[in-house]
Amino acid sequence: MHRRTFLRAGAAALGLSALDASSAWAGWLGAGARAVPSPRQLAWQRAGLGLFVHFGVNTFTDREWGDGTEDPRIFNPTRLDARQWARAARAGGFRTMILTAKHHDGFCLWPSRYTGHSVKNSPWKNGQGDVVREFTEAAHAEGLGVGLYLSPWDRHEPSYGTPAYNDHYVAQLTELLTGYGPLTEIWFDGANGEGPNGKHQEYDWPRFHRTIRALQPGALIFSDAGPDIRWIGNEKGIAGDPDWCAVDPTVVPRPGMSGPEVTRSLQHGNPHGTVWRPGEADVSIRPGWFWHADQDDEVRSADDLLGLYFSSVGRNANLLLNVPPTTEGLFHPTDVERLAEFGERRRRLFSADLASAARASASASDGRARGPQRVVDGDPDSYWSPPGGATTGWVELDLGRPVTFDVVSLREAIAHGQSVEGYTVQGWTGSRWATLSRGTTIGNHKLDRVPPTTASRVRLSVESSLGTPRITGLALHEG
Repeated sequence: MHRRTFLRAGAAALGLSALDASSAWAGWLGAGARAVPSPRQLAWQRAGLGLFVHFGVNTFTDREWGDGTEDPRIFNPTRLDARQWARAARAGGFRTMILTAKHHDGFCLWPSRYTGHSVKNSPWKNGQGDVVREFTEAAHAEGLGVGLYLSPWDRHEPSYGTPAYNDHYVAQLTELLTGYGPLTEIWFDGANGEGPNGKHQEYDWPRFHRTIRALQPGALIFSDAGPDIRWIGNEKGIAGDPDWCAVDPTVVPRPGMSGPEVTRSLQHGNPHGTVWRPGEADVSIRPGWFWHADQDDEVRSADDLLGLYFSSVGRNANLLLNVPPTTEGLFHPTDVERLAEFGERRRRLFSADLASAARASASASDGRARGPQRVVDGDPDSYWSPPGGATTGWVELDLGRPVTFDVVSLREAIAHGQSVEGYTVQGWTGSRWATLSRGTTIGNHKLDRVPPTTASRVRLSVESSLGTPRITGLALHEG
């Protein structure tokens, strides 16, 4: 589990969901430059799913947090197979894997030159093994992006709590950034000397970020506050509603900050924010983050995983699902089965768009290139928008026949930013327009579960928008 020391109180109070878009943001920044994603952020958001892999000495001590006194000789996965992890991730439809290269205990899954607390002093492969290398090679072989987590908190390193630790940390970070090929995401949390006798470390975050930018310019950086990806404010896999990709950089969390304003920034972003920092929702497939034998019967069901997908990806965030290997170095068979079921459930649900052949019309359009048919052409870069800078309007699909569905999928063309802050979806049931769902933000992807509905026409009405709305997707599914 990855506690954020400066957000414990604020992140626990998650009573900010479903805020009224017309009034919830009073007092925040006035409208300024519109935030837009970088190409790397856009590609990451479209990928949608990442798999976290928590593995280390905690796997063998049956703990969640180690204290740094563990004997490296306990680390001995007898059947480690990172390709099995990568195949399971790909079967589940995941696009990236992130490994805990070092957790809070300081034990390194690669043979670091800067500590003896690593795999080089374990019996695994007679001290010649490198989990990070096997992991990165397996992910690349399966066509997956590679991410690494390097805990800033190190309970083993003697220099922790002094300025010298930042040199030590950058040295280890450099090893990971230069030794394992291209990386897509570097993952941090805010853990910092926690506990009654914990040392406090002044992390040199600007230096850490500069090191990553210099050595892995293609990698995105996740932390509580960004700079590329922000934490969503909880470890339950639940994004805020509304959820804006932009943030106000003056309100994002910093050490010592807590309370509702910080929680709001994490959970909901800021509609007038000037910096694009989409959210990532992390959660584990089990009660714990590391593998524990007594939790083998507590693995989330496929239905539960699909629910997490709706509450994260379906609310404009990405989902980072943790799956921990066993002491053998394998994903447990139950976890592998659930990942496959999760992937198959999503394929069955989303492979058929019941609106793909619909004829589209709109209240008005900004020329042929921005016509209503763009919402069903499957191209994430084409879109319908109203003319003349209008901030409201509707697009309607004539399905040609009565169609039964229970999921509505909406997308904005976020390459141009995020604008919609209030919408309604209606269905024509043969005698009247029935309201199926109302929502606030759409962003990259919004999924609305609706009552099973049979309709021949469906209308999306944008009722409030910060700028010209750009709708790139309106799809219907039955699941």
